[in-house]
Amino acid sequence: MTNAITPFLTFNGRAKEAMEFYAQALPDTKITKDEPYGDQVPWVTGDNQKRIMRGSIEVRGNEIMFLDMDSEHPAPEFNWASSILINCESEAEFMAVFNALKEGGTVMMGPEAVPPIRLCAWVVDKFGVVWQPIWM
Repeated sequence: MTNAITPFLTFNGRAKEAMEFYAQALPDTKITKDEPYGDQVPWVTGDNQKRIMRGSIEVRGNEIMFLDMDSEHPAPEFNWASSILINCESEAEFMAVFNALKEGGTVMMGPEAVPPIRLCAWVVDKFGVVWQPIWM
């Protein structure tokens, strides 16, 4: 089944690193596509050919896609106006996700209870992506 809406994250040369990090940090997550530009796109040359043209991870059956821009056309930075919410199945899982995502990043809020949510947080990870882990 294809997701009706798929988050698409654009990086400036760190997409592969981010995919590998999320595959370790998030529960039930695996890399499903890791395709660099190579020589497929004629205007992408040099070290840019190693950047990710088509990347994706699967998080509990949900796809997140990844792309690297070439160094001559950088993507804008992520900001807190958009975030990815991840439902955790237990307090232990919440804390593991929260602690992994905050490593090298910034905690904007939490963890704290916001009824009816048992625990929630807002975290900007080391790549600038904003996450909202929650435990209902």
